[in-house]
Amino acid sequence: MNSITQDMRFRLSVVLSYQRVGATKTAIRYKVTRQFVYFWVRRYHNDDIHTLADRSHRPLHHPKQHCDQELKWIKDLRRRNPDMGLIDFWLRMKQLHGYSRSVSSLYRVMRSLGMFKNKKKRNKQVNKPYKTPSVPGEKVQIDVKYVPSACLVGKLKGKKLYQYTAIDEATRLRYLSFYEEHSTFSSTKFLMECIQFFPFHIQCVQTDNGTEFTNRLRSEKKTLFEETLQLNKIAYHPIRPATPRHNGKVERSHREDQKRFYNKITFYSIDDAQIQLKKYLKRSNNRPMRPLGYLSPNDTIVKLSNV
Repeated sequence: MNSITQDMRFRLSVVLSYQRVGATKTAIRYKVTRQFVYFWVRRYHNDDIHTLADRSHRPLHHPKQHCDQELKWIKDLRRRNPDMGLIDFWLRMKQLHGYSRSVSSLYRVMRSLGMFKNKKKRNKQVNKPYKTPSVPGEKVQIDVKYVPSACLVGKLKGKKLYQYTAIDEATRLRYLSFYEEHSTFSSTKFLMECIQFFPFHIQCVQTDNGTEFTNRLRSEKKTLFEETLQLNKIAYHPIRPATPRHNGKVERSHREDQKRFYNKITFYSIDDAQIQLKKYLKRSNNRPMRPLGYLSPNDTIVKLSNV
């Protein structure tokens, strides 16, 4: 910064006066202390007025800053788990080393160490306020994810596999299942499994406008999936076309599945896939989540049932 401020000019006058008449007379003339005069005389050098500019007042040390041992824990764990999310990373640090810092403190340190990729800035989209249901079963989002072909080996190589996902908005409790067919029949079968799995009554189901769920954009004839919903007295709410963000909770869960599950695993048969998915589902429903106050979906159900 090359600008010269009023304070810098005043300090230069003090220094030049000191060089002529000394510290005592300068202090009396400019109504400052002699310590002030000596301080800026020591700071001034090479006849450069910019040496009299204010410097950062930020302290060099903080009594509560991370110690070298904690920084080593963070670096070592990040090196072994480069793709681990912030919350999982924080919980693992607490489990392995008794880490006592808050999540926000850990985030600031990891960001200063360059452990997060810089994201490109996008124009912020302002969405309408949305009130998340607080009653289990009030709304359940359902969607389908295509299983990456790289995960299919052995008997499944060259075939297609689909992950059906249901997530309760209030508790984030999920149910997952694999199907080899992407159709309204598979959707109906999955719906019946959801009714058996969730420990509460499903009041409403929300999906996108895929033909495996509804034909409302093509004809008035109801699909088998819609008829089954009606028979079980479950309300149906298809989202507005071309707005997947309205099904955001299940879409986000699919992104996490890709990072935590599909990027690290392969399936040799449909039975092998179902077994591994069942294990992953159990871990997922017991993983603490920030929207739930760092409780897991299963813990949230217990908490709401005791209210």
